[in-house]
Amino acid sequence: MSFATKLMLSFLSLGVITIWGLTLNGIVAKIFARVQGRLGPPFWQPFIDIIKNNAKRTTVSHGIMFYLGPVFRIAGGIGTYMFIPAVLGSVMFSNYSVSGDVFLVMYFIFFGQLGMALGAGEGGHPYSAIGVARGLAQMTAFEVPFALSVISLAVQYHTLNITEIVMAQQGSILNWTLFTNPLAVIAAMIAMLGMTMYNPFSVVIAPQETPIGPPTEYSASFLGLLATNRGIFNAAKLVLFMNLYFGGATNIISMLVKTFAIYMFSVFVGVAFPRFKTEDSIRFFLKVPALLGALAIVVWLI
Repeated sequence: MSFATKLMLSFLSLGVITIWGLTLNGIVAKIFARVQGRLGPPFWQPFIDIIKNNAKRTTVSHGIMFYLGPVFRIAGGIGTYMFIPAVLGSVMFSNYSVSGDVFLVMYFIFFGQLGMALGAGEGGHPYSAIGVARGLAQMTAFEVPFALSVISLAVQYHTLNITEIVMAQQGSILNWTLFTNPLAVIAAMIAMLGMTMYNPFSVVIAPQETPIGPPTEYSASFLGLLATNRGIFNAAKLVLFMNLYFGGATNIISMLVKTFAIYMFSVFVGVAFPRFKTEDSIRFFLKVPALLGALAIVVWLI
């Protein structure tokens, strides 16, 4: 396959996953509204918001890094997805999975969040530093159990290549990591609650407080860029968890169903629990889930 053909197929795959991620965001907003007794926006509202924001322009300037923040953020989202096989064996949805491994994908996850922190730090809001400190502290905390879980998978499957991990889970549902290494799955799923930043881990934007996060700092096409990345990044992380812990997907329908089910786990937790304080959130990730991740490694080393 030529480089141009591969690039075109990868961007088509990216377009599909962006649409799916934004649709999931719209569905989740509707679910939260219904639980709270509201009608809520239509599920296609994220698409309308992106079109509206990209049609606007802004003359406000806070410096170069402030506007590079959304660029770094979406680069992290695209990079995360491009090195993950969304559908095993598919020419279109294999992306560049043969060129990277799970550690590279984890780096892209961190890259996007760090870029956003650098951008927010140059904003004009006096509380930007608080949001940056909250975000980086919680990110460091939930990365600990997730990293331990991934190390456990490396010990179990003797590889860090995501495609090889998915292939090792084929043949039967009992071959899924969910059944062969449940401690690693539990640790990772708890870590995912922090990644989605729904309750009880919504300490960055803190919706119960006066909004002071990126949605109020950025406007116009920069806000549209962040909204687009929200769809890409969420869907990419769901595909990653599906591949590592739930057997991957061999067709597009299986991918959509599995990622939806994984996402609903964090949504159900989010609507049922109030928000932790920042220090409580950090302590939580460094206790039980980190211990479970460490035990998952020990079990496969023995």
